Amino acid sequence: MASLSDHPTVQAIRNKQATEPTPPPATPLDATWLRNLCLEAGVDDVGFVHIDRPELDDQRADILAVFPHAKTLISMVGRMNRENVRSPARSLANNEFHHTDKALEDQARSIVATLERRGIRAINPAVGFPMEIQHFPGKTWIISHKPVAIAAGLGQMGIHRNIIHPRFGNFILLMTIVIDAEVTSYTSPINYNPCLECKLCVAACPVGAIGADGHFNFTACFTHNYREFMGGFTDWVEQIADSKDKADYHDRVTPSETASMWQSLSFGANYKAAYCMAVCPAGEDVIGPFLANRKTYLNEVVKPLQNKKESVYVVAGSDAEAYVSRRFPHKTIRRIGSGLTIQSIQSFLGGLSLAFQREQAGDLRATYHFTFTGREAQTATITIEEKKLKVLPGHVGKADVAIKVDSSTWINMLNGRIQTIWAVLTGKLKVKGNIRLLQAFQRCFPR
Repeated sequence: MASLSDHPTVQAIRNKQATEPTPPPATPLDATWLRNLCLEAGVDDVGFVHIDRPELDDQRADILAVFPHAKTLISMVGRMNRENVRSPARSLANNEFHHTDKALEDQARSIVATLERRGIRAINPAVGFPMEIQHFPGKTWIISHKPVAIAAGLGQMGIHRNIIHPRFGNFILLMTIVIDAEVTSYTSPINYNPCLECKLCVAACPVGAIGADGHFNFTACFTHNYREFMGGFTDWVEQIADSKDKADYHDRVTPSETASMWQSLSFGANYKAAYCMAVCPAGEDVIGPFLANRKTYLNEVVKPLQNKKESVYVVAGSDAEAYVSRRFPHKTIRRIGSGLTIQSIQSFLGGLSLAFQREQAGDLRATYHFTFTGREAQTATITIEEKKLKVLPGHVGKADVAIKVDSSTWINMLNGRIQTIWAVLTGKLKVKGNIRLLQAFQRCFPR
């Protein structure tokens, strides 16, 4: 068999290389040219961030693992049509989200193709999906588009955790391209936050995920708004698996919920709310009607979403359940599981801040020393005080409760496979101190 070096194509390339002059050292791409390339592709705004910028410190390793040649990140904005997003008919909003996603994906592919033709290597991770889903429920995305956009000067984070562009407001979606070239100039964060802190997002959120003091209840938002995404889909499948027969399934899941899940699977996952985005008046192109007549703005934009009769999905015993009962009694509460399973002690400790329900904590004031044995031996200190959570490595300070537990047993407890009382009686879980404080701890993290 002939060697690869004897192949005619390989020989032709080598002959060409031998006769061509040595190419000059790589030079940075002209920033103006690159910006115009993106705008001409249809992007509404663009900025450039060097891979070594401090804002990317917590992302750099993940980016380089996928694309070791990365030197510059191109952050891009796609503007959405506002009235679609504001409509109580969420099919309009979801269609707008998906079409803007698709437009950004097409624009990014076009830009990457042009760069490749110029000999510049580039990748364009998805706006949303597909992701590296084998890592679920851990980090499945390659790039966090929001911090890149902030670093690129395309906006700042509002209290609703959406990026607010200085001109387009939060009616945008984001995309990032990574290239192996530097550019002649980079963009920097804007020096102010367009967020008005008007608290309309607080008023509109059906599950109370956004606190007036800036607190964000991740679990409440994830459980309801993303009901038909990964966690909610898993919970739905578990409902099917647990159902004894067709009648039992219909007692658990309504026909409209089954149809809605089918629609998400067929046409793209549907957001159940995103009302925080719908009501936000920030941005130069957006703020006019709000400033002209706030009462009219409230009546036309905010109240239709507040008054909408709909199912709201919550974890039983969560802050969201209590909030909906108090604030929106005309909405139907649907108790569901989060659909997320804890895979390790590290993911348990790392996810506590996201799962913490501060209203369930109430006036709890306690320090917990955890000693995990077995496969994942480690120690940790968790304190809950004044509705605030702190997680520290090792044993710090004096414990009100000392908990020693086999790591596999604890994970099985969290995932509902075994009961706490069983773990205590079998000696897998040992509690030194007031066991009621352990029960209070568990109430702060309902699943």
